[in-house]
Amino acid sequence: MEMKNPIIGIDFRKYPMPRVRHHVSPQLYLPLERQRFRPTWYPPLIDQVSWADWFANGAGPDVLDVGCGRGGFLLDHALAFPEMNILGLEVRQMLVDWISSVVRGEHLGNAHAAWYSAVNGLDFVPSGSVQYATYLFADPWPKKRHHKRRLFSAPFLDELDRILVPGGRLYLATDVPEVAEHQRATLVEHGRFRVVELSEADPWPFPFTTDQERFCQRKQIPYTQFYATR
Repeated sequence: MEMKNPIIGIDFRKYPMPRVRHHVSPQLYLPLERQRFRPTWYPPLIDQVSWADWFANGAGPDVLDVGCGRGGFLLDHALAFPEMNILGLEVRQMLVDWISSVVRGEHLGNAHAAWYSAVNGLDFVPSGSVQYATYLFADPWPKKRHHKRRLFSAPFLDELDRILVPGGRLYLATDVPEVAEHQRATLVEHGRFRVVELSEADPWPFPFTTDQERFCQRKQIPYTQFYATR
């Protein structure tokens, strides 16, 4: 996959970022079927999508950005690759609303952020349609009793295995070593993906960064990047 230089052209002063709590309710990270009751602030389920409502060309996503957060990576991605549809999934509605305001204001017909919790599956994404997926700096849920809230699991990989094209990639990044170990072990145990460590010959391909990656760089916090190929 050949990457171009990013096209940076958004004046974010036009789009004031709302104050958002970093930590959100843990219920957002459990599937709806495991909820005792449905909170009003739980993301809606998505059964099917009219892609023309989300992307200008009426086609589905080429890239899936799971946990797109504040959307910096998503928006830069869409600007750099106008020929690709970039779909972000995020559990915090306030962030999705803000990203959507930028998409509308900048007329980005190839970018969309959906308010959705991926633990409920990806049935609305067609099989064998996504070129690559990204899952970057996910919430670590470090305490053992909270591991059940981690999205990265065999069912999640089953879904990615279904929606990715043959040879499609899953790009991963984290600043928590235990999370990187968990992801590698889960991939190996799943058996449908091959873990690839970055090298000079096969570097990280994205010239744009997430908000968390920039934070790590400023604070000199080490982080891990690698990918898995289907």
